[in-house]
Amino acid sequence: MQCPGCSVELPEGRKFCGKCGTPLPRACPRCGQSVPPEDSFCSECGARLVAGSTMPAPPATRQTAPTSTAERRQLTIMFCDMVGSSALSTRLDPEEQGEVIAAFHACCANEIKALGGMVAQYLGDGVLAYFGYPTAHENDAERAILAGLAILKAVGTLRTAADVALQTRIAIGSGVVVVGDLVSQGVTQENAAIGETTNLVARLQAIAEPNSLVISPVTYRLVRALFDYRDLGRHTLKGFSEPVHVRQVLGPSKVESRFEAQHQSGTSPLLGREEELGLLVRQWDVAKRGEGRVVLLTGEPGIGKSRLASALRERLRSAPHTLVSYYCSPLHQGSALYPFIGQLNRAAGIERDDSAEGKLDKLQSLLAQSSSNLAVDMPLIAALLSIPRADRYPLPAMTPQRRKDRTLAALLEQLKRLAARQPILMLFDDLHWIDPTSLELLSLMIERIGKYPVLFLATARPEFTPPWPRHRHLSALSLNRFGRPESEALIRDISKGKPLPGEVVNQIIGRTDGVPLFIEELTKTVLESGALRDVGDRFELTGPLPPHAIPTTLHASLLARLDRLAAVKDVAQIGAVIGRDFIYPLIAAVAALSERDLDAALSQLVDAGLIYQMGVPPDATYQFKHALVQDAAYASLVRSRRQHLHSKIARALEERFPDIVATEPETLAHHFTEAGLTEPALSYWLKAGQYATARPAYREGVNHIERGLALLTTLPESGDRDRRELAFLIALRAPLIAVTGFAANPAYEARSERAIMLAEKLGDAERLFDSLSAQLSYRNATGRLRKA
Repeated sequence: MQCPGCSVELPEGRKFCGKCGTPLPRACPRCGQSVPPEDSFCSECGARLVAGSTMPAPPATRQTAPTSTAERRQLTIMFCDMVGSSALSTRLDPEEQGEVIAAFHACCANEIKALGGMVAQYLGDGVLAYFGYPTAHENDAERAILAGLAILKAVGTLRTAADVALQTRIAIGSGVVVVGDLVSQGVTQENAAIGETTNLVARLQAIAEPNSLVISPVTYRLVRALFDYRDLGRHTLKGFSEPVHVRQVLGPSKVESRFEAQHQSGTSPLLGREEELGLLVRQWDVAKRGEGRVVLLTGEPGIGKSRLASALRERLRSAPHTLVSYYCSPLHQGSALYPFIGQLNRAAGIERDDSAEGKLDKLQSLLAQSSSNLAVDMPLIAALLSIPRADRYPLPAMTPQRRKDRTLAALLEQLKRLAARQPILMLFDDLHWIDPTSLELLSLMIERIGKYPVLFLATARPEFTPPWPRHRHLSALSLNRFGRPESEALIRDISKGKPLPGEVVNQIIGRTDGVPLFIEELTKTVLESGALRDVGDRFELTGPLPPHAIPTTLHASLLARLDRLAAVKDVAQIGAVIGRDFIYPLIAAVAALSERDLDAALSQLVDAGLIYQMGVPPDATYQFKHALVQDAAYASLVRSRRQHLHSKIARALEERFPDIVATEPETLAHHFTEAGLTEPALSYWLKAGQYATARPAYREGVNHIERGLALLTTLPESGDRDRRELAFLIALRAPLIAVTGFAANPAYEARSERAIMLAEKLGDAERLFDSLSAQLSYRNATGRLRKA
């Protein structure tokens, strides 16, 4: 931005011009409008502004503003530090030093914002940035590293007004933090991120060498094969009990596709997709005879589209054909012909560090196999790949539109000539991220493919709508979720054939809803959690089955779906607190929205594929499409907000839904427990245990009563606590015997002896007699007559 007083270039976020002192406009952190420094509130959206605020507005700000003051979420945090600023202060006038730091800030901010990050703070000569807030992307860790590499390059070429060469060190880490506007004793910290990750990034930055980028272990796990690294080993960092494994990022790797990057250690056998693979092989048999076929393979993220395409590629490996692969990228949806440029570079073997002459030689060698007029095509394709042509292949003068038309024609001609040599298997991955020019070229290709021996297989998510008309040689194939047999087979494959405990398998299948990627990642998380012990031929639980957190590798993609609906995210969060299923009257009672606004919000969530709707409001029932989406919405709430919602839900159930109170007391017990309201929670856990036992649902009865007993341990010792515990122990007796039978049962004996002790302590003769009688019957039944 320019100073309005003296026109000097200044970084965004400065409050005053360092040269002439003129007050500068600021950007509203919510809507991005320019705001004069003297204003306290944005006139466009009413957001409160903090004096000297330096946060640049995020893209699509009105849709991406956080809906509450603070959230729990997985972030990738970057810290960029200018090297040698202390030495500069001894060489430069303070005003000159300020201009150098301002130039450094602007350079970093430009690259951060270009990759979808947010500058959270300028800390002296450093820059703190977030990737994943206020809007999450599926690949925030990748975006952060690409931005960091771009900053290293840009800062290395930056020349400031004082003609000082600058260096920087960058650290990046990922993890769960609390982020947002945090208020403490009347002081507000805008966009502060609190958590271990923030501290880790600060420590990592301190050990990084000048002009290097280092990352944390969690970030490495998220990006793995997407980049090349230098292993820096384990470092002992202040404040961390265990040494931290640190890696320096050297640059992007040569991996071709995101699928390959995620499966560097090999892919699992193709499970549950034999019918679909057979259909594709039959399409290939038709195509290779000269009747080209186009198949659009669709399905939700993680359903196995790329895995099936990879399996087809493997199946046809020994068949004579030419393989042509194209990959779209979420980072290049605005880069014209990005998939085609990538394919040409890979096919020609062009490397980033090749000389211009070397690149031209490789491109010429490639096009010689498929071009009918090399002299015409070489200048066009070299220009497309941004290769300097010098005098070898001068580009004729023509309008931009003419140049585009001729470039597309050259690429179409290349396809025709390649197909004339031998059949082509053309794979096009992630069409939902395709750029407009590539889509235009693709439409032209699809019109012609019916005449060539080509099988064109494209993968896309359900939201992609093909713009081309229906042709006889086009077909669509949609992948469904796995059933239980396929899910169990995938779990066995990941555990290398060793069975997992049944309750663990049930939890994985219940939470992943038949999505192969979810099954794979959650199974790996369970195996790495320490909750299981390898006993040779199987895995055993080391203790009670723990509640499993969302896998780190899935967190960002799940949250990104919610963030794309920022305006209705609060409704999704309320629904998540209610449960996997929720009814319209209950969410209406809890959400502070008009009927019209609530209906609109629920409709948006349904249209986005996050929830299902059964029936019509006010009699509608809703269900989260994936248990993990519900988990992500729930996990994004800070504890205080979560407890407040649980309390509102419990009170609404008590006041308005007597049928649920009578038949589902465990639901109220759960909400009161999570709200931190122990007294009513204990009453409902006891009612839930007694109701389940009477039905009879003995296992459920045992579970409810055990939950109540566990909650009792959080109360201080007192006569009232003892009376409550005795009531729970007596209620536990019948369902526990029904579940375990009269065989020797240490748990039953321990509970019985505890009940006798409490009855004696309380002087409750009736319950003491009852407990002794039960112990007598139990010891008689188990053959211990002397003790009986």
